Amino acid sequence: MLLSILALGFLIGMQHALEADHVAAVASLVERESRIGRITRYGAFWGMGHTLTLLVVAGGAVVLGIGIGELFASSVELAVGVMLVLLGGRLLWRMRRERIHFHLHHHGDGRWHLHAHSHAGEAASHDPHAHHHRHPEGPPWKALLVGLLHGLAGSAPLVVLLATSLGSPLLALLYIAIFGAGSIVGMATLSMVLAVPLVWSARSLTRFNTWLRVGIGLAAMAIGLDIAGSSAAALLAG
Repeated sequence: MLLSILALGFLIGMQHALEADHVAAVASLVERESRIGRITRYGAFWGMGHTLTLLVVAGGAVVLGIGIGELFASSVELAVGVMLVLLGGRLLWRMRRERIHFHLHHHGDGRWHLHAHSHAGEAASHDPHAHHHRHPEGPPWKALLVGLLHGLAGSAPLVVLLATSLGSPLLALLYIAIFGAGSIVGMATLSMVLAVPLVWSARSLTRFNTWLRVGIGLAAMAIGLDIAGSSAAALLAG
């Protein structure tokens, strides 16, 4: 029975990662990436941030025997909505600012390939034969921070409610950890799936990549406005 409950918690965590606002947030962070591994890391880091917050906030609420008030939950939801609007708006603003063009270049290995490149803000002309561009490899801390904020939102009160029904604080913490592990796996898997059209369109140099990025930005803003509006209404009503 216990194993079934924990397995259910893992599956619920995976499903929870697929909620529209979570998908929109991660998609808006990875829209410029062109490698499946890198995009998957963003999803995993989002899940880790989400899990860390749940363990601290929801776990603390379970151990201390306190609930998460509606005022707090609505305030965090409002912050998530604003964050999504900013992420989507930042994406669209960056695309507007970029001057993207296409040219052939090589990296000194003798192989030529077509590359999309932006020179936003540069005054000097570009030499396509002496091309150097960086590929940052640092951990995706932004995804971790976004996951931390998402962990405070709608899922925390629900997880507290389900976890406290187990009767034991230790089992409740275990359930929260399993739920969080499910969200990590779910978002990492979803990011891998999301990476396919992003990577394909970036490497194929089609207009689809541009329209896909625009769609991600608009979707993030629309979802954020909806969440922010609902949360603001709840706060005013309370």
